[in-house]
Amino acid sequence: MPSVKANGLDIAYDVVGAGPPAIWLHAAGSLGGEDFAAQVPLFSKGFLIHLPDARGHGRTRWDAAALGFRYDWLVADVVALADALGLRSFHLLGLSMGAMTALQVASQFPERVRTLAVVGITVEREPRASVARRLMDTSRTEETDPGLAATWARRHDAGQGEGAWRGLMPAIGADVASQPLLGPGDLHRIDAPTLIACGDRDPFVPVGHAWAIQRGVPGARLFVAPDCGHEVPAKRPGLFNEALGGFYRSTEAVARARAEALEGGSP
Repeated sequence: MPSVKANGLDIAYDVVGAGPPAIWLHAAGSLGGEDFAAQVPLFSKGFLIHLPDARGHGRTRWDAAALGFRYDWLVADVVALADALGLRSFHLLGLSMGAMTALQVASQFPERVRTLAVVGITVEREPRASVARRLMDTSRTEETDPGLAATWARRHDAGQGEGAWRGLMPAIGADVASQPLLGPGDLHRIDAPTLIACGDRDPFVPVGHAWAIQRGVPGARLFVAPDCGHEVPAKRPGLFNEALGGFYRSTEAVARARAEALEGGSP
């Protein structure tokens, strides 16, 4: 796994494929190669996909227990990563925590984003904060869901130090409960072609919340995966791949024109 110095970090990332550049952002406690395992083989045929480990995750070292965790840092990390890799504009996809990061990048730096796809995110405080607080209570998780605790350890111990996830997850949950919320003006600044996706049984994101984002982002589309919870790309991969592929095909000309306008004709 290569790494690049950006925003004061050594950001580790995987890169696969060929074509226009894309950055895909994983969920809290996860890794891009796992969240998007069902998408990378297909979409790497048409995109050069970068899968960075967020700070405190995988091999991007960050002591969240001592130093904290904030979403605005994640936004700065993505932009700094793109700068370090020479990506003046890129396709952007995010799941859950990665989706919140992606929304903020697209709102604050609309000139950098060719297309935007976000999965499993709401701009309302609840129920997201309450669900995150329960899920990220690591003592409770070790008692009630030792399999999940073992997964977090497998993903992060090698890069962060044994047991570092026990400080990471509560720090993320605390930030979810206090981070500034995106408002209508923030969503309206997003001008890239946008796909909003959620599961119809997502405990974090009621369908109405996803619909509200879709209405707030000019021209955005909404995909609701049936009989599905939070992890749409993994739990409904066929349907999600079809929706995402259709989105990319139908916006290809617009994305190419944006790239040409933003950076003088880069592919």
